[in-house]
Amino acid sequence: MKIFAVDTSAKCASAAITDEGEIKGEFFLNCMLTHSETLMPMTELLFRSCRIDPRDIDCFAVNGGPGSFTGIRIGVAQIKGMSYALGKPCVSVSTLESIAYNFQPSGGVICCVMDARCNQVYNALFEVKENGVVRLCDDRALSIEALTEELQKLGKKITLAGDGALLCYNRMMSEISGIEIAPENIRYQRAAGVCFAAENKFEKGDTLTSAQLMPMYLRLPQAQRELMARKNNK
Repeated sequence: MKIFAVDTSAKCASAAITDEGEIKGEFFLNCMLTHSETLMPMTELLFRSCRIDPRDIDCFAVNGGPGSFTGIRIGVAQIKGMSYALGKPCVSVSTLESIAYNFQPSGGVICCVMDARCNQVYNALFEVKENGVVRLCDDRALSIEALTEELQKLGKKITLAGDGALLCYNRMMSEISGIEIAPENIRYQRAAGVCFAAENKFEKGDTLTSAQLMPMYLRLPQAQRELMARKNNK
């Protein structure tokens, strides 16, 4: 089964193709260009380099959220378009869950965190075992202080991963014994992890049509929150 996936959930952008769980190709960029500049050229070069026709892809996948509101929309829009044009199913993956798949086959407890600004992070906890990734809690947006208190009670070795890992590590390393930050090469969300997570969902029949695929936000966009605040203050 061939899967094509993209990630545009934060500053980095990536695209990958897997075939029966084997990475055939992956591009990852952290060059501060916009996703609208990098994603399509990256996609075209990936298919050309792997000598794979997009029509041979069985499933199209994307990190549907949480993450940057604009970034998520760009990735979802591309996957919706490719899925619709080729008549293939698509899969929406939790950005936080896809990070945990970087740590297969056995990575222990992975605390996936993304910087949500305003002293908050998007977070979920996973345990990576030899037989797969086990989710320990739902995706949520919470303060760094609240997450620190929760991890202190866990009593296990914890690895921080995601684009919010360094932020959290600097705040937590003196308060939580044994907490670690993931190495740079597997710390961030990347499209290969999306492929692996999507493969599990595809095998369970958890797929969407192009029309059904939508971004998954954990909170309202900042502009909408500010508008609501102004209305409440009147």
